[in-house]
Amino acid sequence: MKKNGWILLLFIIIGLLAGTLVSRWLAPVPGLSFLTTTSEVLWSPAADLIVLSYDLTIRLKVSLLSIIGLIAAIWLYRKM
Repeated sequence: MKKNGWILLLFIIIGLLAGTLVSRWLAPVPGLSFLTTTSEVLWSPAADLIVLSYDLTIRLKVSLLSIIGLIAAIWLYRKM
């Protein structure tokens, strides 16, 4: 299989989603709270030009398990 940037992006998105799902499933377990605690990254650029106006909000909630999923996805991509 030929490697390219789109496949890597797909692997990264799937890895982040898998890590987030595992984090949500393990959230009720009190002993694993250090893995499931999320930090929120928020970026909201906005501009009001006379002809054009836009407002964009990108919110990313990252936990340690989602970062582990990201690393595992990149590792799997490299092994492919």
